[in-house]
Amino acid sequence: MGILRRVGPFAAFFVAASIAWAGERPSPPPLPAGATATLVPFGKLAGWKRDDHAKAWQVWLASCRSQAENNPALDAGVPVPKDLASLCREALKRGALAAPAARAFFQAHFNAWRITTQKGSGPTGGKAFYTGYYEPEIRGSLVREGEYQTPLYDRPADLVSFEPNAVPPGFEGYSAARRKLDGSLEVYPDRKAIEQGALDGQGLEIAYVADPVDRFFMQVQGSGRLRLPTGSVVRFAYAGKNGQPYSAIGKAVADRLNIPPRAVTMAGLRDFLARDPKQAREVMWVNKSFVFFKVAPFLGADAGPIGGEGLPVTPLRSIAIDRKIWPYGLPVFVETAIPDVGGGVKPEPIRKLMIAQDTGSAIIGPARADIFFGSGAKAGAVAGAVRHGGGFYVLWPKPQPDTNVASEGRP
Repeated sequence: MGILRRVGPFAAFFVAASIAWAGERPSPPPLPAGATATLVPFGKLAGWKRDDHAKAWQVWLASCRSQAENNPALDAGVPVPKDLASLCREALKRGALAAPAARAFFQAHFNAWRITTQKGSGPTGGKAFYTGYYEPEIRGSLVREGEYQTPLYDRPADLVSFEPNAVPPGFEGYSAARRKLDGSLEVYPDRKAIEQGALDGQGLEIAYVADPVDRFFMQVQGSGRLRLPTGSVVRFAYAGKNGQPYSAIGKAVADRLNIPPRAVTMAGLRDFLARDPKQAREVMWVNKSFVFFKVAPFLGADAGPIGGEGLPVTPLRSIAIDRKIWPYGLPVFVETAIPDVGGGVKPEPIRKLMIAQDTGSAIIGPARADIFFGSGAKAGAVAGAVRHGGGFYVLWPKPQPDTNVASEGRP
């Protein structure tokens, strides 16, 4: 007050207004060291107005509904911020909205922040980095017979998964461990040990596939459909992993072929692994991570696989993010490109509002995402070709009242 008295009435008003404005300045999302958040007006987001926000809204409502019901995540992430939870409660009250009303809600209650990393870090030099994933369909059987000899395993009873910020001392770098009979923990067997019989005799086998490479890629994707000899399809969902560090095998293949890692495509990787089963097994052992599955009869034929949040994911609306940085249910405006795998040369721009509903061992960093493209071979061809930079715009909630969101009316 002493300062305001000394500068005179007009100046006092100006200083007070400046202080009030500074107090209302948007707060960026919390970020790890080396990352930057830049506020971007919605009007400056290329493609924002042309997107179908009603579709994004429906996917977001699914996350909000799951959070409101306290459904557990398959892979626990950072807690949902209270302001995002408050907005979810308001969104659930409103239910389905048309695209203009959904867009108005996002603009009224969120700020868009472009997330970048230090220049030179990662394959895109500070920009966002996008890849794609899909739900494969492979040949399999529910019993061990004929060519079907490679098992899919159920989640072991002694597997203990860790919360992102609650890793026990001595298990840094691991996301799970084995609980021994005396209650202590030990590192879980890696891929090589499991394939050499570490889980034999426990009755964990729930299905069998013909090709170990097919199982490997099903584990990388985190889910899959098995086409049985009868022609029927059984869905399998992610049930956990052994907690060992994930290592992409592209570099191991590149080293063997003496080519740059970026030259290894998904199709090229599959071709390499198909040439020599012994060499393929050794290359796949480089990735010590091993995924367990469960039968998912509750999933309809048109539903996507279950993501880390515990919900079916939606093609081109669900993304996998780093669960140690971003919460599930967070809206993210994606700006990147989809490659033309049909013979064209020009990638198709993609600018859509997507929802963080999944995670992955290889999805590390604040400007990193994996886009879900759907199920089957066509989706797999596109997903496998995505290695693109672009813009990663987090819609971070504005501060909300402790009770309910102030309503601006239905536009």
